[in-house]
Amino acid sequence: MSASGLTHPQVVSPTFNRAWLTPLELGGLAAIWGASFLFMRIAAPAFGPVPLVELRLVLGAAVLMPFLWRARSAIRPALWPRLALVGLVNAAIPFSLFAWAARQAPAGVGAITNSMAVLFTALVAFVFYGERIGAQRAVALLAGFAGVVVLASGKAAGTSVAWAAAAGTTAAFLYGIGANLVRRHLTGLPAAAVAAATLSCGAVLMLPFAVATWPSEPIAVRPWLAAAALGMVCTGLAYAVFYRLIQRIGAARAVVVTYLVPLFAVAWAWLLLGEPLTPTMLVAGTLILGSVALGQPPKAK
Repeated sequence: MSASGLTHPQVVSPTFNRAWLTPLELGGLAAIWGASFLFMRIAAPAFGPVPLVELRLVLGAAVLMPFLWRARSAIRPALWPRLALVGLVNAAIPFSLFAWAARQAPAGVGAITNSMAVLFTALVAFVFYGERIGAQRAVALLAGFAGVVVLASGKAAGTSVAWAAAAGTTAAFLYGIGANLVRRHLTGLPAAAVAAATLSCGAVLMLPFAVATWPSEPIAVRPWLAAAALGMVCTGLAYAVFYRLIQRIGAARAVVVTYLVPLFAVAWAWLLLGEPLTPTMLVAGTLILGSVALGQPPKAK
C-alpha cells in the first residue's frame, strides 16, 4: 500500500500518488467493509451473534495489537475505564446488533442502516454537547430517517425486515455516541492504538456471554473462514487502513467511504449469495446515502 516498500521510490510520480492512491484505498476499504456484511450473513447463523462478535473482537484486536504495544506509554491506567466504555458502545454492542440483523435480513439492510452513523454523530453532538447542527443537516437527518422507515417497510423472501432495520439503526446510533466519546475523551492518542484497546476491552466484556451462548453443534469450515475474515480483514486491517487515510487526507474526506460501503455490500451479497436488491432497499439507500452526502459540512475555502 505504501510507496516506501518499492525498491526505487524515486520513480514513483507524486502526481500518480495524489491521483490514484486515495481513490484506490477508499475503494478497497469500502469493498472490505461491504464484505463484512456478507461474512456476517455466512457466519452468524452458525455461531450466533455474540460468539461471532467475540471472535471478531479478538481477531481484530490481535491484528492491531502492535500499534497498542508501540503506544503503550501513552495509554495511562486512568484511561482504561473510558476505553472499556467506548469498546462497549462503539464495538461490542453495535457489532452484536449487526450480527443479529444478519440472521434476519439481506446484507444490504445492515449496510444501508450503517450509513446513518455519520448523521447520528452530528445528532448526538447537537443533543448532548450543544453543537450547532444547521438547517442543512437537520434536513439531512429527516431524509435519513425517512429512508429507514422505507427500509423497515420492506420484505425479503416474504419476511419483514423491520426488526433488522431497527437493529442496524440502533447500532448506527451507538456508533454516533462512540464517535463523540472518542473525540472528547480520547483525543491526542494514537488512533490505531485506541482501536486495539477498545476492541480488546469489548472482547473481555463479551467473553462470558460468548461462552454461555457458544453453539453446541460443530461449526463447518465455511463459517469459520467467514468469521476469520470478518475479524482479521474487515475489522483489524480495515481499521488500520482507515486511520492511515485519516492521517493522510483528513477525516472529512476519509468518511466518503461511507457512501460506498452499501454498494459493495449489496454487490457482494448478490454475486456470492444471490441476494437481490429490492425496490425498498433501492429507495431507502438513495434517501439515506443522499442524506449523508447532504449532511456533510461545507469544505473550507
